[in-house]
Amino acid sequence: MEVLSSAVRYWLLDHPEISQYEWKHGHFTLGSSPQFLAVAVISYLAVTLALHRFHFLPPLSAASLRLITAAHSLTMFLLSLVMAVGCSLSVLHQIPDPGWRWAICFPAGRTPPRGPTFFWAHVFYLSKILEFGDTLLIFLSGSRSRRLTFLHVYHHAVVVVMCYLWLSTTQALFPVALVTNASVHVLMYAYYLMCALGHRPRWKRLVTDCQIIQFVFSFVISGAMLYYHFTGSGCSGISGWCFNAVFNASLLALFLDFHSKNYHAKKNKQF
Repeated sequence: MEVLSSAVRYWLLDHPEISQYEWKHGHFTLGSSPQFLAVAVISYLAVTLALHRFHFLPPLSAASLRLITAAHSLTMFLLSLVMAVGCSLSVLHQIPDPGWRWAICFPAGRTPPRGPTFFWAHVFYLSKILEFGDTLLIFLSGSRSRRLTFLHVYHHAVVVVMCYLWLSTTQALFPVALVTNASVHVLMYAYYLMCALGHRPRWKRLVTDCQIIQFVFSFVISGAMLYYHFTGSGCSGISGWCFNAVFNASLLALFLDFHSKNYHAKKNKQF
């Protein structure tokens, strides 16, 4: 057990690439330039629109689709799990005195974007580009009219911008958001994986419920961050947090609407 614990700590925290990580704007860090961000988001939207309008991508056979979906879901499940554990360990390692306040409020002007916590924020940011594969799978399934929604495209496009701002503004509170979001994605991709393997769990609604709880929790914990910001010397990256707050509010509204249409409507039909 001690050997396993040491191995986990080394590969998720103490490896030189992680412990000595530093986010550098421009072309010094992968994905750190505004041009990279713009190309990634615009390309995603353009390709999605083209595939939706012109239907030039033929659907895969059921067997091939299940295989690709399972591989993608397993990859994202494992990556989400590693990010949740890695960021949690990093926060515990990087927290200075006086303690947990640092995880909620990076001191303004005194928190350079380096160290393990920021490394996992960078991995999380790049993973959101990898999640564009979710949209491709919808087109490959041939069920775009039923599964491709505004919520899906909006969420996948804008969340990349949000994660970029975490790093570029050294945004306070992102460690909490990263761990909670990655944890929800562990549950979500476990569900997708089991569906692809032919076993559809009965807890699909739980995934949506957890996503809604995640957004509500983000507003609650933001209250603590704002308290520290206005009663102390300030928290870092408030401009990034403002974007994050508006985005989360819009997602919460969309998820509540999705929840109402898909679960309340079905429940009413049963009576």
